[in-house]
Amino acid sequence: MDKVLEKIRKSIEKPMADMNVQVTDITYHEDGGYNFMTIELDKVNGIDLDTIVEATNIINPIIDKLDLIDDQYILDIVSRERGDK
Repeated sequence: MDKVLEKIRKSIEKPMADMNVQVTDITYHEDGGYNFMTIELDKVNGIDLDTIVEATNIINPIIDKLDLIDDQYILDIVSRERGDK
């Protein structure tokens, strides 16, 4: 799974950098019978909800096109501040 997550990271880092957003972490885990791919983002002065929505709208089609994960999962885009809690 680490290689898959690294491919995803490499595919989304440039579009996020174009938004002045940094990809700080990507994890894939199971919780309560559901699989989650969590992508943690950071930006100078933090990330607001509008940035999370914009990033999700960019990241989701990239990941769908890569089609690297056979399992169903929930894509969770979070700010570093939320990820640290």
